[in-house]
Amino acid sequence: MKSEKLIIELEQLVEQAGYTIRKERGTFRGDHCIMEGDMLVVMNKNKPLQQQVGLLARVLHDKELQDIYIKPAVRKHLEELWDRFDQFAESEIEELDIDLD
Repeated sequence: MKSEKLIIELEQLVEQAGYTIRKERGTFRGDHCIMEGDMLVVMNKNKPLQQQVGLLARVLHDKELQDIYIKPAVRKHLEELWDRFDQFAESEIEELDIDLD
């Protein structure tokens, strides 16, 4: 699956999980939070696609997704990333070498 398509699929899943996504430019890494009762994901447009995928996958890692349909190809990518996140729990997720193609 192409990285641009994967980003779109993950963004849709994050929104289905109840988050609003904001894409901004700046010197921040990006993360998720609750602000004034709204669940929010702030993504840095300047970061490489691999880091954006890592952020979205990390947000989805902690959510209950049983009621959300995930395409098999997307689920495969997510499960691989989640396994790596668990393996490198002490590392910076954005710095992991994520192969998207």
